[in-house]
Amino acid sequence: MGTRTVGPLTAAEVDGLRVADYAYPEVGATATEPPDGYHHLRRERVIGHGEALFRSSGSDVLQWQIQLRSGFTVNASANVIVEGASALLGIGVGRLRLKAPVRVVYVIDEPRRQGFAYGTLPGHPESGEELFCVEHRSDDSVVLVIAAFSRPQTTLAKGAGPLGRVGQRLITVRYLRSLRDR
Repeated sequence: MGTRTVGPLTAAEVDGLRVADYAYPEVGATATEPPDGYHHLRRERVIGHGEALFRSSGSDVLQWQIQLRSGFTVNASANVIVEGASALLGIGVGRLRLKAPVRVVYVIDEPRRQGFAYGTLPGHPESGEELFCVEHRSDDSVVLVIAAFSRPQTTLAKGAGPLGRVGQRLITVRYLRSLRDR
């Protein structure tokens, strides 16, 4: 499961994503309480134990590896995630590839927590925010935490109805498996 590569955004894409408004008003709410009116998701998975695993997993999280190892393409303004970095996440193939624009809302860089949250931008199928974080807990376990709040934004996502939630659950399972077998 080695490190996968982040592609660059064009200068025009960087500029466009930098000035785009978030597609929801509750920016940063994954750090506190998820807002009403959205589907809420929170999943955790123990990925192993020890300081070395925590450090390497934290580094992977902050280099888009969860998304890349889950089958997404990532074209980003920065290979290492920083607050305000933008990305176009892609899933699918050819003309069926969906592109999902996002911008990093905040980064977590604490002695026992590493990660970030991104918010959706116009054109993303969903409206909301998603958190990706590894935690080194007091029992020495290293836990991957995925938390999100979202609702359909595009006509396609709204038309998917319950299938959209099934898709989100499948992607979350991929995320939770992305840091295993290390």
